[in-house]
Amino acid sequence: MVFSGALTLTDLNDFIAPSQACIKPVEQANKEPQVQPGAASTEIHVDSGGAYYEVPTVDDSQPSSSGAGRKLEQAQISLNDCLACSGCITSAESVLITLQSHTEVLTFLDSNASVNPGDSRKTPVISVAPQTLASLAASLSSRTGVPTTPRQVLRRVRLFCESVLGFAHVFDTTFARHVALREHVKEFEERQADAQAESSTGRLPMLASACPGWICYAEKAHGEMLPFIARTKSPQQVMGTLVKNWMGRTWGNLPHEIYHVSVMPCYDKKLEASRSNFYDSIYSTRDVDCVLTTGELELIMNEKGWDLTSPVDGELDEPPHPDWSKRSPSISASTLPELMTHPGTSSGSYLHSIISHITDTSPTPLILSVKTMRNSDYEEYVLRRESDQVEVFKGAKCYGFRNVQNMVRKVGRERGVRVGSGAAGRLAGRAAARRPNKSDDERGYDYIEVMACPGGCVNGGGQLKPPTTSLDTEGYTRDWAETGVQNAKWGDKTWTKKVEESYWSAGPRQYDADRVLTWVLDDLCPTDEGLGDVDVEAENEVCRKRLFRTNYQAVESDIVGLAVKW
Repeated sequence: MVFSGALTLTDLNDFIAPSQACIKPVEQANKEPQVQPGAASTEIHVDSGGAYYEVPTVDDSQPSSSGAGRKLEQAQISLNDCLACSGCITSAESVLITLQSHTEVLTFLDSNASVNPGDSRKTPVISVAPQTLASLAASLSSRTGVPTTPRQVLRRVRLFCESVLGFAHVFDTTFARHVALREHVKEFEERQADAQAESSTGRLPMLASACPGWICYAEKAHGEMLPFIARTKSPQQVMGTLVKNWMGRTWGNLPHEIYHVSVMPCYDKKLEASRSNFYDSIYSTRDVDCVLTTGELELIMNEKGWDLTSPVDGELDEPPHPDWSKRSPSISASTLPELMTHPGTSSGSYLHSIISHITDTSPTPLILSVKTMRNSDYEEYVLRRESDQVEVFKGAKCYGFRNVQNMVRKVGRERGVRVGSGAAGRLAGRAAARRPNKSDDERGYDYIEVMACPGGCVNGGGQLKPPTTSLDTEGYTRDWAETGVQNAKWGDKTWTKKVEESYWSAGPRQYDADRVLTWVLDDLCPTDEGLGDVDVEAENEVCRKRLFRTNYQAVESDIVGLAVKW
C-alpha cells in the first residue's frame, strides 16, 4: 500500500513531524538475554551518515573493543501504528480506516455478486475524482509516449469497473464539485452579509473546507480557526449525498441498498468519509462506504490483469448531449454531466468561483491582480474597481502546511484572534476580544483556498509516483534513473506539473448543470404542494443546507502531559 506523504517519516518539513506524542517502541528481531539494571554492556553510537550502531560499552578498566558493533534497524511507522496513537487520530477512527482498503472493496464485490437477486444485494457505485484521472493519464502518457487524456482514462476505468469488478454505475465527481461550488458561493454571500456580527460562527475570512487534511489539522491544533472554516461539504461528500439520496431514488434503492466507493487523490479522504457527520443513522449507512486512492485503484487493475494502456471503443467520442429540456427517468453515466471544467485551480477552483461571482454581479467593472507571496503555493488575489482602484475583495491561495501555518497566524493577527494550539488555542481565541490588528487602509482577506498538500490536490499523497521508465519523444524505452526521476519522492515538482497539465487537457465542456441541480432540489426538498401556509422558500433553504453543509468540532487530545506538535 502506498501511504500518504504526510504519514511517513521523511525530511519534508512541509508536513506533520513526529513528536514525543508519537510513540512506538523499537522492536528487535533477535532479543539478547536481559541484563541486570545498571549493568548495561552496550551503548548506541551514531555515525556520520546518521546510522545507529549498538557497540560494547568501553570503560577505563576494560580494554576497548575493536568491533564496529551491530547496525540497528530503522524504526518504521505504518499507517496503523500512526493511527493507534490517540495524539492525532482516535482509536475509533483507526478501526474505521482499517476498513478503507481495496481488499475490503474486492471482498464486498465478491460477496455481493453471490447474493441471490431480490435478497439483500446492493447496487455498487463508484465515483472517481478528476485529479485521479489526471494522475493516471499523466502516468500512461509518460510510460507509453502516447498522449492520453483524463476522458480516455475515465472510459477505460468505467469499462473495467463495470465489466470486471461488477459496478453498476461509474461517475466522475465534477458535477458534485459544481454543486459544492454553488453552495460555497451562497455561504460566502451569507457571511458577507453578516460580516459585522460578533458571533462565533460565520466569520470572515472564509476558509475552504474541501481538504480533510486541513480540517483535521484545524480541529486538533487550531480550534480557534473553526468559526472561519466553510461549512460546505467537499465534492466527495456531496457526491455521496447525490448517490445515496437522489440517484438511489431513480434506481428504486434506499440509501442502505447502495454501496458507494470513491477514488480520491489522498488518504485523508478516508478519514473524511468516516466522520460521524456523514453517517445516516436512520438507514445505518455512510454517504461514502469506502475510499480508494489513485494508487489503490491502479493496484486493483494490476491484480486483475487489466491493461489501462489499451484503448476501448468510443473513448475518443464526445460525451452525448442529453436533452436537458426534459427529465431523464433515471440517472446514468450518459445523463449526468461528465468531466465538467471550472476555471481556476486544479484543487477545485473554490477561490475562482467566488471571484467570478463577484465579478459577474458587480455593478461596475473590476480588475483582478495576482501577487505571488512566499512561493507559487501562496498567492494573493485582489479585485479592484476599475474607476477608482478601491479594493472590493482580497483572497488567497494557500497550499502546504508551512504556508498554512503562516496563514493561520496572519488571520489571527488580522481578526484579533489569539492563535494557540488545540483546546487551549480555541479557548484563547474565544476569550480574545481585542480589535483586529491591522491599519484602517489595509484590507484583510475575505476568502482563502486552503489545501494541505504543496501543489494542491493533483499532488495528493495517494497519487501515482513518477514512472521509472517511459518512452522518449523518438519512441525508445528510456530508464530515467540517470535524470533522477526514478528516485523522485512524492511531491516531485516536475511530476506534479505534468499531472497539472494532464488535468487541464480534457478541455472545456459546457453543460446546463444548474438545471440538473434544480432537479436535485426539486426531488429532495419540499414543494408547494399541500403545504398550505408554510414558507416553502425558507423550508427549501433549510433543506439545501442540510444536504450540502456540515459542521466541525475541536478535538480534545487525551494525551496527558505531552503536547501534540504539528
